[in-house]
Amino acid sequence: MREVPPHVTALAERWARARADHDHVGADALRGEIEAQGWLVRDTDEGFDLTPKDLTPKPSFRVWATVSSVPERQERSESSESSGDPGQEERDARAEGRASGTVAPGKTSPEADRAGKAAEPGVHPGRLGDLESERVAETQAAPEQAPEGAELVGRSREKEGRPERMLEAQLLWDGSLSVSRLDEEVTPVEVEEPVAPPTVTVALVVDGWPDDLRECVRAVIARTDAKIIGLDLGNVDGAGDVLEELAAEYPRRVEAWHVAETAHWRGGSAGWGESRTKLLRLDRSEVHVVMETSTILDGDAITPLVRALEDDVAAAGWKGVNPGEDGHDWHEAGPGEVRGVLGHLFAVRRDAALAAGGFSRDARYYRNADLEFSLSLPGIVVALGRDLPVHQERHRGYHDVDPGYRDRESRRTYDRVLGLLRAT
Repeated sequence: MREVPPHVTALAERWARARADHDHVGADALRGEIEAQGWLVRDTDEGFDLTPKDLTPKPSFRVWATVSSVPERQERSESSESSGDPGQEERDARAEGRASGTVAPGKTSPEADRAGKAAEPGVHPGRLGDLESERVAETQAAPEQAPEGAELVGRSREKEGRPERMLEAQLLWDGSLSVSRLDEEVTPVEVEEPVAPPTVTVALVVDGWPDDLRECVRAVIARTDAKIIGLDLGNVDGAGDVLEELAAEYPRRVEAWHVAETAHWRGGSAGWGESRTKLLRLDRSEVHVVMETSTILDGDAITPLVRALEDDVAAAGWKGVNPGEDGHDWHEAGPGEVRGVLGHLFAVRRDAALAAGGFSRDARYYRNADLEFSLSLPGIVVALGRDLPVHQERHRGYHDVDPGYRDRESRRTYDRVLGLLRAT
């Protein structure tokens, strides 16, 4: 093992102290200095560990340079065509959750199911009334014009040499006459097609705290049917590694994306609004759920939010707020219609979110950006209140951020919120 230079050890000690003081901006700056010296630092139970950068294995997953460079669906399709890799399109399709058209062994496609049901006797009541009797009579008079598939209800052109088929046809003919009445009106029964529930994806911005991420994702997996898409910003403290492990453990439920940029509040260049809009565009579900990794489900809190998206409701959240008369003081509200929902947990129609242009790119930090997004949505916003089975652990995005940075960025975003309030 290569000996660590004393000045690198000193930087690592300052890094550990900054983290203990919750100075994450300073800690990230020190991490960058340590990497510039050719070393990588990570947290351990004893304090920290330093390893040579050139001896550290590269991650097994792909890391994009920036949030904006992560390809979206159309870009990935063009990339697969230009690469000439016939398997790339299928891999892209799996990443997007799109069906490949292949039917699993022992299962039938929806089209085959519909065809089978259509061929079942009794699925179309009223078919053997007056009109059907006329069709049977016409078929007997002109067997060469019998419709294809007529044998499914006992009619056939093959009368000669098949006395049992003649008997079946005669029995059906007699039965049809016995139920046919010129003075009775046959009313067909309309069978309503079952409405499939909307597809749902929970979107997570991963900017550190791997233990929080693991608990959050496992609760969603255990208590809902929703899919999860995570965007890892910089693999801080190995949170990106944990996201990839979860994607490998739950390949049908978890989709992972990684970028080298760290979050803006950590001193990086990846803003909250830009990251959230990228997740929105990577998603292909009908309902997009904004959630923080500090939010933990105690039960299925997603389904009630999705069910609330009816009529003109564009978004439904856990915690709702309304502004005071001057617009400067917001207070907790709900359940019911509200002006804003907080970013701890809310569901939004993806088409409505895209119609609003996504999340503001100017929102580099989360605080008040959820209000700005709520006010920009084309539709009603509602809150369900605290009865949802969910709780929040330490809200690190607020409490573990440098207070000066937090107040400065919050004010910047709130100036835009005030502009939206005046406009509405």
